[in-house]
Amino acid sequence: MNLKANGFWSTAFLVVLAAGLSAQAPASAPPAASGAAQEKPTFKVTVDLVTNDIIVRDERGNFIPDLKKDEFEIFEDGVKQDISSMTVVTGGRVTNVLAPPPPPPPEGIILPPARPKNDVSGRIFVFFVDDLHLQFHNTGRVRDLFKRISKELVHDGDMFGIVSSGPSSIAVDMTYDKSRLDEAIKKIAGNELKPTDIINGPSGAEGPSEVRYRAHVAFSTINDLLTNLEQVHNRRKALVYVSDGYDFNPFQDARLGLMDPNSPFAQNEFARSQNQIQAQANQDSGGTGGAGTDPFTQQQKQSETFADADLARELGEVTRQANRANVTMYTIDPRGLVGMGDIDEQVDPQQWNEYVRKSQDSLRVIAEETGGIAVVNQNDFSKALKRIDAETSDYYVLGYYSKNPDATKRRRQIDVKVVRKGAQVWSRKEYVLKPPPAVSSQRK
Repeated sequence: MNLKANGFWSTAFLVVLAAGLSAQAPASAPPAASGAAQEKPTFKVTVDLVTNDIIVRDERGNFIPDLKKDEFEIFEDGVKQDISSMTVVTGGRVTNVLAPPPPPPPEGIILPPARPKNDVSGRIFVFFVDDLHLQFHNTGRVRDLFKRISKELVHDGDMFGIVSSGPSSIAVDMTYDKSRLDEAIKKIAGNELKPTDIINGPSGAEGPSEVRYRAHVAFSTINDLLTNLEQVHNRRKALVYVSDGYDFNPFQDARLGLMDPNSPFAQNEFARSQNQIQAQANQDSGGTGGAGTDPFTQQQKQSETFADADLARELGEVTRQANRANVTMYTIDPRGLVGMGDIDEQVDPQQWNEYVRKSQDSLRVIAEETGGIAVVNQNDFSKALKRIDAETSDYYVLGYYSKNPDATKRRRQIDVKVVRKGAQVWSRKEYVLKPPPAVSSQRK
């Protein structure tokens, strides 16, 4: 995917609230013996408006639309913050109660006043079609899901874009034109690896190489989307993530030939024959050989031990980026209620169930860590879309400039409270600062 910032986000509602600050060190080292003056180090600090989507409901579950600024309290790592901006969205209609002030200007530099933006958009949706992880025979089902999305979720005045990870080659820039969504739906086609492709495919040191490659392409696409969405403030940004999910270590026993040779599910013929040869050699030499006793198979199985940890780490990077951009991610598994695997695939039922569980758990992590919901193992997509519609139609957006100047404190805990009695609050719980840019040690 190749989305240019000028093309993809050339809309009037963009508000970039970031400025660089530079400060001189308070003291400098004594002059050298040669008398040459020592340069003072320069430190750059970025001041960003931290925005947070907040949903407040009463005891009956109804949205409370009339809260005032003084009824909110925001704490970052236990320190109360000063609310700088407040936006209320009710039924998709936007009211800027308190516009954010500009960040402090760099010392000694007078900046011209910022040109006001024409902030007219309502809700913002980005739809991610992870066709690299969508089954081809479910293409019709996925298209029906997006037709429901077009009819039941996207309304007039909503801005949206849609992007795919694979050969569907979908890249619709942000637009209000719903006909663009209908055109994109016709191009959706699943291209997920079949279980037999995974079992008989090549494996690297960390497991099935094609499985990892496809996941990295999907995550890279998502990170590009989140980087662009980070520039949008004072709107609830919803990313609808349609995928079958991820598993870095699928069907391991079948891939490595570790199953009973007489089992109808022992599919990897090459690995199985190699293990049988090794077992026979061990028996001929008086050993206690068995399937999977050759050193290569054992080394391969050991190297894949940390596959689940690798997946958790990559999911963590995605969710941290989403929280930094204040993007809520809603994951949808279009397979619905998942039963047994295809009869043509001849996959061991236990390994198939483990594969489905892990892939669905990955979608749960993405949604739950970003404040969204995971629509997995269910067929009632309309009910889920109604909930997404409600959560993106009624909310508050509060912004503040953090009082913590310590850039080394990257992970920040957020706690939002409402003083009105009976109010129930939903909001993100943390965000992570961007890592500092790499500084070249080479002197000019």
